[in-house]
Amino acid sequence: MMIPALLLTILAADPAIPPAVPPAPPPVVVTLPAVAAAPAAIPDEDIRLFAAIAGRKVAGRPVGGPYPTADKILLLVRDSRGNPDIGASLAIPVRQSLPAPPGGTLAVVRLHQRTETVVPGPTADDFAFVAANRLPLFVIGEWARPAPMWEIVWLDGAVRHRTVGEVGEIGPWRD
Repeated sequence: MMIPALLLTILAADPAIPPAVPPAPPPVVVTLPAVAAAPAAIPDEDIRLFAAIAGRKVAGRPVGGPYPTADKILLLVRDSRGNPDIGASLAIPVRQSLPAPPGGTLAVVRLHQRTETVVPGPTADDFAFVAANRLPLFVIGEWARPAPMWEIVWLDGAVRHRTVGEVGEIGPWRD
């Protein structure tokens, strides 16, 4: 009986065995809410090429619904793999201004059935849409073949536009 008591005395007095240290509390991790990145002022080249190809495929097709002479609208988004895609396709009356697009829209394509300006091209409504939403807009004219196309963006604090060729080649920026 003496040996176990002696062992306990030696172990209690032994400085080689450190006293038990309580475990450290887990680190505090702060997670911030995800903030959606704003779409680029000038769309990526793949968006421009997709708009040129997909938009011109829609040109000349009839519009269903209550508006026989409606403008066609395509909302461009990215799919789950990051490729450009058409998020929605709709029609609005010819002289109606575009409403603000839903979140996640990267660019909008508007197909005009006929020209409303003296020189064919984007209308004042198209420029106003870009100024209000800071979102790229591609305008395609269905009145000619091949269908002419313009890109309108908010760049350097102003609305600017340029022509886009049949396969996505671009012209100089104009005010």
